[in-house]
Amino acid sequence: MKILVLNCGSSSIKYQLLEMENANSSRLLAKGLLERIGLEMGEFTHKYNGEKYYEQLPIPNHTEGIKLVLKALVDPKMGVIKDLKEINAVGHRVAHGGELFPKSVLIDQKVIDGIQSLTDLAPLHNPGSLQGIHAMEEVLPGIPMAAVFDTSFHSTMPPEAYLYAVPYEYYDKLSSARTGSSRRSSPATSAVAPPSPPSNTASRWRPRWASPPLKAS
Repeated sequence: MKILVLNCGSSSIKYQLLEMENANSSRLLAKGLLERIGLEMGEFTHKYNGEKYYEQLPIPNHTEGIKLVLKALVDPKMGVIKDLKEINAVGHRVAHGGELFPKSVLIDQKVIDGIQSLTDLAPLHNPGSLQGIHAMEEVLPGIPMAAVFDTSFHSTMPPEAYLYAVPYEYYDKLSSARTGSSRRSSPATSAVAPPSPPSNTASRWRPRWASPPLKAS
């Protein structure tokens, strides 16, 4: 199963094409970056099979950027697949899911409307993700797409952890709360992190990057 992963910003697109070997393992087939979308001259970097392709060219919008990505993936020289039909699904990184999206979801119109409603909470990021979603709908209509939210991992924090020490009306009216944005790797990291030390040795346990303890004179 091959999945195209997109991280779309206001003027950039980062992408990876992954081949899922099983539920916990994947192989990177290609990755790249489009920058300066919408400006007079954009930049396109595509990495594949240990090689790198770079080009400066106008990229007027996200749809044209997505077309460049897909063209590169099936290119006779720098492509890694023969047909776009080999792409089984698309995953979109979305910065803010607010309280609407505590976990990843399959994208439909209701989800798109929900992401749009949260734009005020991530004005530099959510609009770019929406542009990427709309671009994929135009270029590869009907392909299954999922949204993965930065804020999902921290959605189970208790009120005393996510509420700021400010009037409650700020949270009630503006959804002002700690959300842990830009922490998409937290679930994977916590799954492989070493267990906490036993309580009777906690005082002696020190991370390897910490300075050595002071010795009594």
